[in-house]
Amino acid sequence: MEDVKIIPTVGRMVYYKTRGSADGVYPPTVFASIITTVYDDGLVSLATFGESGLRFETKVTLGNEPGQWNWMPYQKEQAKKTEELEKKLEEVK
Repeated sequence: MEDVKIIPTVGRMVYYKTRGSADGVYPPTVFASIITTVYDDGLVSLATFGESGLRFETKVTLGNEPGQWNWMPYQKEQAKKTEELEKKLEEVK
């Protein structure tokens, strides 16, 4: 489902995967975030809600690795359904 294209916009909720600690005591963890800025190169800045409070991440890339952001599964499913419906509409035309 990774091939679904969703355009990031300010205000959207996404996941941010922390880098974790270098010593491995704190593993990478996924937290809810809000997109605060979208850059022309596809990077985004985020306000991330962690266990110890709010933190800000700037110019973050899309992906599944620590230090990256990604869409929530529900968002990916909805985008896939939308793409499928758009294809069906094109077939009818």
